[in-house]
Amino acid sequence: MNHSHDAHDLAHDLGLQHDLQVMARRLFERRRLLGLMAAGGAAALLSACGGGGGDSSDSTGTGTGTGSGTGTGTDTGTGTGTTTTTCMVDPTETEGPYPADGSNGSRGSLVNVLSQNGVVRSDLRSSFGGMSGTAAGLPLTLRITLVNVSTNCSPLEGYAIYLWHCTREGEYSLYSTDLLNQNFLRGVQATDSNGECTFVTIFPGCYDGRWPHMHFEVFRSLNTAGSYTNKLLTSQMAMPKDVASAVYAGVSGYSASVANLSRVSVTSDNVFGDNTSEQIAWQTPTFIGDTTNGHTATISIGIAV
Repeated sequence: MNHSHDAHDLAHDLGLQHDLQVMARRLFERRRLLGLMAAGGAAALLSACGGGGGDSSDSTGTGTGTGSGTGTGTDTGTGTGTTTTTCMVDPTETEGPYPADGSNGSRGSLVNVLSQNGVVRSDLRSSFGGMSGTAAGLPLTLRITLVNVSTNCSPLEGYAIYLWHCTREGEYSLYSTDLLNQNFLRGVQATDSNGECTFVTIFPGCYDGRWPHMHFEVFRSLNTAGSYTNKLLTSQMAMPKDVASAVYAGVSGYSASVANLSRVSVTSDNVFGDNTSEQIAWQTPTFIGDTTNGHTATISIGIAV
């Protein structure tokens, strides 16, 4: 493994494969939105964006569009909810020590938020199920599209995604000493007919030794998402260097992350360090927004079923 590139190099100069991967993903999102607008105007577009709070697992959306393009493959799409584009299977990554999915415990007790009422929700910023408290930080709306790599990146409807990550201070609810009675920044959503689900959360902090990231697990359905033993994929998302640097330097509460980020790179990270540039590009969401109003990020997750 070549460690001569620092994090900035990897985030901004990953080479042709990275550029093509990002272009293909953005083209996929653009064609989907254009198709929705053509089919139903503003109402269809709003439906595609998902809800900002509460459980949006029952949201649906359809769109019709045509188009063609070239990248690492060919992008064409017609009909409702079917698109051909470039995608890849997300690499399996460790769930880490703080999953709260029933696979381990905290302070000698088994921890499983997946079995708790209220875990199926879109807004992850507050605790639930009898716990109270809200995680502070820069607002982040994360829109995920789950696709089947085995069938030309077709959307997967009705699958469940469990998302969790650290606070702006780099701590995890239910595990960190001062957060044992909090379960925020954890939640589950089901994908709609477009393979999409939306989470509202905060931008995660950077703790010592790890690149800024989010964890997720994919399940076949909400009914099977009650235990880690049913998961189809465990992986992590890498936050882009330029966005993370701006958030940590410009938003109150993230000051510790500035120094932590300066001491780590993608290649030195014990999770992302052995991935190819193409994998890193696929695992990194595309962000729009700012440090005043917050960010919206989109990412595709690929599995083979």
